[in-house]
Amino acid sequence: MIEVIVSGVGLGIILSFLTGPAFFALLKTSIEKGFYGGISFAFGVFVADILYVALSLYGSSYIAREREILFPLGIIGSVVLLGVGIHYILKKVTIKRSKCLSKREHSGYFIKGFAMCIFNPTLLLYWISVTSGVVSISNDFDLKRIIPFFACVLLTQLGIDSVKAFYADKLSHKIEECTLNKINKFAGALIIVFALRLMYELVFTHTII
Repeated sequence: MIEVIVSGVGLGIILSFLTGPAFFALLKTSIEKGFYGGISFAFGVFVADILYVALSLYGSSYIAREREILFPLGIIGSVVLLGVGIHYILKKVTIKRSKCLSKREHSGYFIKGFAMCIFNPTLLLYWISVTSGVVSISNDFDLKRIIPFFACVLLTQLGIDSVKAFYADKLSHKIEECTLNKINKFAGALIIVFALRLMYELVFTHTII
């Protein structure tokens, strides 16, 4: 069991260094709304990851039909991501720090993190690749080992996301509004490029890479 935990933590650390739209959105949220706003966003990402890992491990009937499922989901998701990116670019950020967020605001950032990931079909393929690779290497589908392993992976990622949120919050007082707006536009541009690339691959190549 110790070997399973160590391996899961190790893989979680490695996967935590992969960047994407959610990574920049987490930093942006933490800078604007503080540590607890970033944590709420990170928990939304965490829950989305749990759902996709569960689907990858146990949803064999869905995985067999992944092309049929991922195409409409990909179209919807790319449109949502495109809208989020445009919103980030057009929105002018003002630094109004609020350490005490309401329950409604916490829920909003949680849903924001969850939606950004759940509408990203490449995340499903990402977790399918990770889970299938792990199962293939182990040559065994032992739930007593698989579940603790991926629990450690996901909890490690959540922990590192919490560290990212913490340091983004601590350094936010050194960031001026013009810098924050540049970060906002950069994150928005990244999300738009990602969404357009996803649309192109779905419509013209019929693949999701």
